[in-house]
Amino acid sequence: MRRYGMEHRNIARGTRAATRAILAGVALAAASGCLASTQQEVALGDEYAAQVARQLPLVQDPEIARYITVLGDSIARVSDERQLRWSFHVVDQSEINAFAVPGGHIYVNRGLIEKTTNMSELAGVLGHEIAHVTKRHSMLQMRDQQRANVGVTLGCILAPSVCNNGLGNAAVNALGGAAFAKFSRDDESEADREGVKFVTRAGIDPRGMPSMFRILLAERKTNPKGLESFFSSHPVEESRVATTEAEIKNFDPVVLQSLTRDSRAFQAFKARLASLPRR
Repeated sequence: MRRYGMEHRNIARGTRAATRAILAGVALAAASGCLASTQQEVALGDEYAAQVARQLPLVQDPEIARYITVLGDSIARVSDERQLRWSFHVVDQSEINAFAVPGGHIYVNRGLIEKTTNMSELAGVLGHEIAHVTKRHSMLQMRDQQRANVGVTLGCILAPSVCNNGLGNAAVNALGGAAFAKFSRDDESEADREGVKFVTRAGIDPRGMPSMFRILLAERKTNPKGLESFFSSHPVEESRVATTEAEIKNFDPVVLQSLTRDSRAFQAFKARLASLPRR
C-alpha cells in the first residue's frame, strides 16, 4: 500500500511536470504574440483529458460510448480541416452540463442527455462544443491571459525555481485554468452560428439547437440549481434562441425538411443510458 502511494505521487508529479512543460510552450508562443500551435493545443488537451478521466465519472458502457462517438464524429469531420483526433464522452452526473477541452475532447453530462427529446437536440449541443474547439476559443483566452502575466510566467520558464513560490504557481494555474474558463458572449454566439452550420453539413436538422435552448430555459425555472454549472459557463438567454433561428433561416426550407431530426438509434441510446445504474 505504501509503495503504491509513492508510485501514485510520482505519477502525479510527472503529470504536473508534463502539463507545466506544455503550458510553458503556450506561454512562450503568447509572449511572442503568437497563438499556440495545433500540436501544442493537442498535447495540452490530452493532459487535461487525462485529468478529467481521473476526476469525473465517465460512462464506460460500450454501447453508450459507441453512439456518442459516432454522432460526434459525424459532426466533427465536417467542421475542421486540422484533422484532430476527436473524442466524445458521457459524464455520469445528473447535473446538466457539457464542455469542451482543447484539442478535440468533448464531454456531455448524463443529466443533459436525459433532457433531450430527439437526436437533433443532442447534436446541437455537440456542434456548439465542437465549434468552441474549432474556433480555438480556449487557446485564444489562454494567449490573452498569458499576455497579462507574461513577466511572471516567463520567469517560470526561464528560471523554474520561480514557480516554487505562490506567485509563480498562481500564474501557471491561471493560464491552465483558461482552458475551462467562461466564454465571452461573442464566443458563445460564434459557437452557436458555427454549430448550426456543422450539424446541417452533417445532415442533421439544426433546429435542435434552439429547441434545446428552450428546454434549458424552461428547466431553469423549475430546477435552477440543476443548471448552475451549465449556465455559469454557457449563459443561455432568449436572444440566443432568436440568433440561432435567424441563422437557420439562411438555409433553404426544402433542405431543412430533408435533414434528420430523430432516429431509432438515438432513442435506443437514450433508453440504454436510462437503464444504467447511477454513480
